[in-house]
Amino acid sequence: MHFLKILSLSLLALVPLSKRVAEKPNVVLIFIDDMGYGDLSCYGALFNTPQIDRMAAEGMRFTQFYSAQGVCSASRAALMTGCYPNRIGIHGALFPASTNGIHENEKTMGELFKEAGYATAIYGKWHLGHHTPFLPLQHGFDEYVGIPYSNDMWPVDFSGAPVTDPKQNKGWYPVLPLIEGNAVAKEIHTLTDQDSLTSLYTEKAVDFIRRNRKKPFFLYLPHSMVHIPLGISEKFRGKSGWSMYADVVQEVDWSVGQILATLKELKLDDNTIVVFTSDNGPWQNFGDHAGSAAGLREAKGTSFEGGVRVPCIVRWPGNIPAGNVCNRLATTMDLFPTLAEICGGKLPSHPIDGVNIRALWNGDRDAEPRKTFYYYYQRNSLEAVRDRRWKLVLPHKFVSYAPLPGNGGFPGSTVTDSTGLALYDLYRDPGERYDVQALYPEVVKNLLQTAEEARNELGDDLTRRTGSGVRPSGQLK
Repeated sequence: MHFLKILSLSLLALVPLSKRVAEKPNVVLIFIDDMGYGDLSCYGALFNTPQIDRMAAEGMRFTQFYSAQGVCSASRAALMTGCYPNRIGIHGALFPASTNGIHENEKTMGELFKEAGYATAIYGKWHLGHHTPFLPLQHGFDEYVGIPYSNDMWPVDFSGAPVTDPKQNKGWYPVLPLIEGNAVAKEIHTLTDQDSLTSLYTEKAVDFIRRNRKKPFFLYLPHSMVHIPLGISEKFRGKSGWSMYADVVQEVDWSVGQILATLKELKLDDNTIVVFTSDNGPWQNFGDHAGSAAGLREAKGTSFEGGVRVPCIVRWPGNIPAGNVCNRLATTMDLFPTLAEICGGKLPSHPIDGVNIRALWNGDRDAEPRKTFYYYYQRNSLEAVRDRRWKLVLPHKFVSYAPLPGNGGFPGSTVTDSTGLALYDLYRDPGERYDVQALYPEVVKNLLQTAEEARNELGDDLTRRTGSGVRPSGQLK
């Protein structure tokens, strides 16, 4: 017995210290706004993103990864709570006139990590309510610097000119605030003011890592970019050789590189999980100021693949096998329970929808923790359901990007379209072009049953159903 104890201690001494304390790894969660499935070179982009590509080479790249909805607030609610956003009463995008936000009883990632002894910070776009009760410091974060909602919710025209008439488009918006803690630190008035946002968030993030290098930390970095209007610092303007959009993506890539370099410099590399993903697909009617869905159907604001299938890369040296590609179904909601299990966080007592995908991170190719995915949109409309291979699109109306897109920061037009019941084989047809329901009636039957399970639990406006498991959003008192 004594010999075995000595042997075990000797073997432990051979393991680097960072691996031995991995039960409390640091976590950096980078969340990009409106980045499409095809906007990184490791996902097929024509311009280069070398830092993010290095993340993929040193970690795991997902090909079937989904945001819970193709719109800002809903997607962030899902990420922060591990729940379908309609379960917790968050719909669409909250506006400056909205009086609701994240409910005080919902446990966020900030609270999850705070309870587990982590220092917590967010630098970037929050968009879960801009009134004080809904801001990050009231939901588990120690520090916050960023904008409270989307960077186009301001009284400035697409040309950059101020809009002073409240009857005109954008004229009713207040000035865009940059918040520090719970107070407005400054106001963002012009397109030039937005040029510094990516660098500002990055500098804040690096400083937070340095200040907290001796204790576990959770850093949430939800960039304002690459949402329109595009902001780009002079050091990256025109550098990609492709477009202003590519320049902005390359500045985001630089930001990721700064985070990775800081972790390496401080010898935190092996004990830090870094996750990179996006809130939804590209806003394609902005043309050259928008990203690519890489051939997937439609884009942001729809339940087609281009709206909700997003890039995702997870890096954790020594724990996640390097250079792996995961083709299993996974979502942003799954990060909540996965990180809770790894970092010693306690899940809430109420139901959540995320599943633990740690087995996928371990490189287990036989693991399949998530079996289904519900495509909700609008207020609470169930527009499609999916299992590992098949996607059943349910009859609904949607905004299509079929017309010619805009250019130079101006939007193009969209049209309202509709679809009937359709079955797509996402293994053969990720672009959702061929309805094969006539060939696979049994698959349609099974997925219709999946849709019924979703309606029973979460409801469905399209069939006028109220779910048994929904909870309200927070309201101003």
